[in-house]
Amino acid sequence: MSNRYRIWPVLAFFLVAMSLEVAPMPEAVAPWRPPWVALSVIYWSMHRPGRYGVGVAWLIGLLLDVLKGAVLGQNALSLALAAYVTIKLCQRLRVFPIWQQAISVSLIIAVLGFFGFWIDGMTGKLQGGWLRLAPVISSMVVWPPLTWFADRLVASRVRR
Repeated sequence: MSNRYRIWPVLAFFLVAMSLEVAPMPEAVAPWRPPWVALSVIYWSMHRPGRYGVGVAWLIGLLLDVLKGAVLGQNALSLALAAYVTIKLCQRLRVFPIWQQAISVSLIIAVLGFFGFWIDGMTGKLQGGWLRLAPVISSMVVWPPLTWFADRLVASRVRR
């Protein structure tokens, strides 16, 4: 198996994203936490759509549901939706400049946020108000450095 198809860097990437997703933060900035796992799913669905698609996003979402104690399937369904939309648009997204990618990714995150808001409303756990939009803004800010880091990780694995 060649180096460009190794799965360890991707697993490490998702492990770090899940750790950042549940790491403790001060209450004042906690609503601004970027959805690290969703951003990771979007990145890998955009750059390796044949290998990391809807099924992988669903499994990672189930793990995230268990990790966060969410309604089982909530994150799984939203991450699968994010992967599906990203795969459908990946040819366009990859040619965008990084600032347009950041806006597009933040729109995908906004749809996921609305989906989470809807499920929370159905389960009676509605909370957050306008601060539910904070991850959309933080995703837009975090996307360029995340993409830069992931691109370097992938490039270093292919060169070896």
